[in-house]
Amino acid sequence: MKHIDLQLVIDIVRAASKLMDRTGGFEIHDKGVRENIVTSSDLAVQHYLTEQLRLHYPEVGFLCEEEDLNEVSGHEAVWVIDPIDGTANYARGNENCCVSVALVEKGEPILGVVYSPWRGELYTARKGKGAFCNGKPIHVSQRPFEQGILFTALCTYWKKFSKSCSDIIYDLFMECNDVRRTGSAAVEICLLAAGFAELYFEIRLMPWDYAAASLILTEAGGAVCDFNGEAPSMFKPSMFIAANSKDSCQRILDTIHKHLDKLPY
Repeated sequence: MKHIDLQLVIDIVRAASKLMDRTGGFEIHDKGVRENIVTSSDLAVQHYLTEQLRLHYPEVGFLCEEEDLNEVSGHEAVWVIDPIDGTANYARGNENCCVSVALVEKGEPILGVVYSPWRGELYTARKGKGAFCNGKPIHVSQRPFEQGILFTALCTYWKKFSKSCSDIIYDLFMECNDVRRTGSAAVEICLLAAGFAELYFEIRLMPWDYAAASLILTEAGGAVCDFNGEAPSMFKPSMFIAANSKDSCQRILDTIHKHLDKLPY
């Protein structure tokens, strides 16, 4: 595979983000359940990204949230894309939404771009090259678990898991500082990478929610894992656990294992 130009990818992502209409001039549809929506902007952003990335890198496949676009098979490298992460926020004019693009090679993210235009934040990373926000290096905080802020959620699209989530969150809350929820997994993971929080747990996420942000976090010195303590899959749903240190990540995982002996899906 030829060298991927990070600046070109950034330029494409920035151009795609201009299709995010803040005036409300877009259509909204649900995707089978009322909580899971897609807007015409999601589709427009995804079409632009795939068109431009395919033009420059025709050998790379795609795994995208919208329209069941899955070109993983037969490709050594794949773009994993969420055109708008935090669509429910976007549809309400809430700034906590972003474009997320990762390049995954042999199942491992090697490049990540998360751009939140309304927050004015561009997060980027290349494997082994560190993580950056608006061109400046970022690093996780050094706060211990007890002083940690936890980003989490109750699994909006699968509410049958909410009791397990709430039990786990309660135990974590009793041991850490506090809990936050913005409504965009990618934004939250990047905020963890930049030192604004220390802990993260969601019982079920899709790869496009975390592929780019997980690389940004690990390049910023953080740790991620799934239910089995392994790297979260880049190609199928996963429990996503993250922290500013391996020890704190393991502590979250230990708490989860007190409540679940296996994944509920």
